[in-house]
Amino acid sequence: MRGTSSGGGPERRIRGAFADAQVTGWLHAIDIDSGNEVAVGAETLVSTASVHKLCLAVTVQRLADAGRLDPAERLEIGISERTAGLTGLSMLRDPVAMSLRDLLALALTVSDNASADVLLERVGVDAVNTAMRQLGLGNTVAVHTTRELIDSITEDCDGDESLLQLDPGVLTRLRVLDPLRTNRSTPREMTSLLGALWRDEACSPERAEELRRILSLQVWPHRLASGFPFDDVRVAGKTGTLPTLRGEVGVVDYPDGGRYAVAVFTRAARTAVRQPAADAVIGTSARFAVDHLRALRSPA
Repeated sequence: MRGTSSGGGPERRIRGAFADAQVTGWLHAIDIDSGNEVAVGAETLVSTASVHKLCLAVTVQRLADAGRLDPAERLEIGISERTAGLTGLSMLRDPVAMSLRDLLALALTVSDNASADVLLERVGVDAVNTAMRQLGLGNTVAVHTTRELIDSITEDCDGDESLLQLDPGVLTRLRVLDPLRTNRSTPREMTSLLGALWRDEACSPERAEELRRILSLQVWPHRLASGFPFDDVRVAGKTGTLPTLRGEVGVVDYPDGGRYAVAVFTRAARTAVRQPAADAVIGTSARFAVDHLRALRSPA
């Protein structure tokens, strides 16, 4: 039997946690097997930032299933064509040759912008949107590459990104903060995508397992995973970050077989790059939601 919690106990705690962290937040959590859920603004369109790399990853696997690309295909990636970033190929100084599946691993585990854009140029934005529509995710839309996203921020800051820290009014000009003009989804559609992936519905079982394994190797522990500091609980997820925006979507697997898809997106009023409370509340709010869903699974 499916139960929806909307406005009662866990929602009050989650909204209170968002308020304490001085963010606006949106959350959807669902028991993948029972369908019980917790929703706080779950239908709200949000800018997905690097969370959208999960949509790209699913698309790559679906195309591989259809025989339209070979995951072992190797590409030469020069220096000048790489998208800027702090991790993976983005930070390397020499030419690299790498397979599509290894690029996929870097895009998910360390959120490498260069790897993601090489893959996106290989498959095309239209293919990502087609895959999402085929999965019934009509509000999950890819608009541009990561390079184009970064370039738009620079353009909207008139070439001086330091203005983001000095003049909060600049934020109103950033297209990437407007879900209607950037890569977007909703918390509910993100958990739907995760649920399909964990049920082997998003792609073939073999390729779904590969994505689940890679997502469990994500290196960032300070958001979703921070709410579940247990050695026997596995958290697999993908983060996303933009000025004032932080988010993560993922699945929390318990040793008793319980598995819960969670999507949390937040927006802060402050423009500071480092906001530990805004990061931590993603884990805190997810824990409140999952604890409630686990209580619903317990026998009376």
